[in-house]
Amino acid sequence: MKFQVPQFIEVEDKIFGPLTIKQFIYMAGGAGMSIIFYLFMPLWLSLFFIIPIMGFSSALAFYKINNKPFIFVVESGFKYFLNPKLYIWRHQQQEAKQQKEVTPATPVAFIPKLSESKLKDLSWSLDTKEAINPVTRDTNKES
Repeated sequence: MKFQVPQFIEVEDKIFGPLTIKQFIYMAGGAGMSIIFYLFMPLWLSLFFIIPIMGFSSALAFYKINNKPFIFVVESGFKYFLNPKLYIWRHQQQEAKQQKEVTPATPVAFIPKLSESKLKDLSWSLDTKEAINPVTRDTNKES
């Protein structure tokens, strides 16, 4: 049994002649608003509103930017203007906080003063460690 797999599911169906349902709604909404302005205002004043409304509804219906419908651009514009912005590159001057003076704590462990010859101290500490650790003491005598 063969089943027909739908192809081109991204393409919207043309319902009203050459227009999709979204395009028809955008154009009908623009025409309806234009008729309302035409009926309730003088012609010269209504044209001031009708021309931008029809241009905007035509852009919503047909205009695409970067292969995306114009409504996405309008939505992104509203989000940009209404949401708070975070400027990472703008340095805001912060008030200096007064810090309490911290007195250094007395050291818990006694640190011995280094003698004049650091090399002697180093060799003494290495000799002492070999004498303490029998594993390293035995391996050094063999070589």
